[in-house]
Amino acid sequence: MEIEMTDTEPPMIQKQSDAFVTAFERLEREGVNTQPAWLFALRKAGLARFAELGFPTLQHEDWRFTNLAPLARLPFKPLLTHAADGVAAEALSAFPLARLPGSRLVFVDGQFSARLSSSGTQPRGVRVGGLAAALRDEPGLVVKHLAKQVMDDSLAFTALNMAFFQDGAFIYVPAGAVIAQPVQLIFASTGREAGATAQPRNLIVAEAGSQLTVVETYVGAGDAATFTNTVTEFAICDGAVVEHCRFQDESKAAFHLAALHAVLGRGCNFTSHSFALGARLSRVNIRAKLDGEGLETVLNGLYLTRGEQLADHHMIVEHARPRCAGHEYFNGILDDKSKGVFHGRILVRPEAQKTDAKQTNKNLLLSDDATADAKPQLEIYADDVKCTHGATIGQLNDESIYYLRSRGIGLERAKRMLIHAFAGEIIDRVRCEALREELDKLVWDRLEQNPRLAEPTR
Repeated sequence: MEIEMTDTEPPMIQKQSDAFVTAFERLEREGVNTQPAWLFALRKAGLARFAELGFPTLQHEDWRFTNLAPLARLPFKPLLTHAADGVAAEALSAFPLARLPGSRLVFVDGQFSARLSSSGTQPRGVRVGGLAAALRDEPGLVVKHLAKQVMDDSLAFTALNMAFFQDGAFIYVPAGAVIAQPVQLIFASTGREAGATAQPRNLIVAEAGSQLTVVETYVGAGDAATFTNTVTEFAICDGAVVEHCRFQDESKAAFHLAALHAVLGRGCNFTSHSFALGARLSRVNIRAKLDGEGLETVLNGLYLTRGEQLADHHMIVEHARPRCAGHEYFNGILDDKSKGVFHGRILVRPEAQKTDAKQTNKNLLLSDDATADAKPQLEIYADDVKCTHGATIGQLNDESIYYLRSRGIGLERAKRMLIHAFAGEIIDRVRCEALREELDKLVWDRLEQNPRLAEPTR
């Protein structure tokens, strides 16, 4: 999967950056991006920032383990509409997690599909629907929050999304409201041609004391080398309780870049899970600002890779106020020639005394050719904190296998038990019972499909 950069790659990547700028200028001339002045100003600023940052290369420190040259070779074809027959209604039940109870918003090639969606009955004041419709019908709610959670302007693809997004999910939960069942967001790529690019933007606002569970699922219906560039913003206010799960299972030929930006208020509780199973190359940039005292957050993730897949998680958790707890747990199971990348940075500001922060990354290599790169970091400017971090990379423990075999368990079953337990560390942190059960089954089935787990007993 990892391709060496040649002398010709940087100019090629710069050429692709120019292609995005040219595409935006064409859309502007054609009047496709007709919108309010305030939104157009954000789009122009996003494009300008992307042009300034450029397309990341291996020379960028934050991208030195993830080579975007294969993505840069694709033609850029922004998807501004979706085919009405792109996804059949009966096909929805086959998508991962689609049978969860609760509301369901479906997006085909980044565009909201009312035909496939069911928002259900919501508590008074709750808004669950498409972002494009909210921009048209309730611009006051959107303008108050859109792009306000993005505190890191060094992410080129977040800026690119700001310039090009056409639709996405908008969820607004007023103070004290409780959505009892999960709200599911399904993003389906039809995968009809190489370079087809969807850039959905999701905005989720949980006002003081509200409660919400959001499940974000990305799937691919075709096998073309498509590109998904998605951004999800969370505004979590004082005392709100929010659980979020993103499940990425796109085509093995697809490229998937995602960003999660969250600003958290006093005493809130925010949990976010990331499960990366699909795509040829995927990366999730997570930026969380702990901006209120006494809050708790857990960032939790599992990546399963085979073949020549690459899964990358890059996060910065900023502790900006006192007495906050932030814990990150990410496990990877890597096979064949696949690669996992983890970069985690805990940033503790001077005023963030009594911080409790923990970061752990574990990688299980099932093949001698699989690789993992881990870079955990602590950057601490306060003197009364409890912060730890660590990373491990290795294969199945021989002593653990011997222990199980000494108790009459066969080699094949012993390996399966250890691997499932390794994945279970992450799945067990999912609080929503229905979601946890579905994830457990999905991950179990995916692991059971691995022929390496069925090696004959020697």
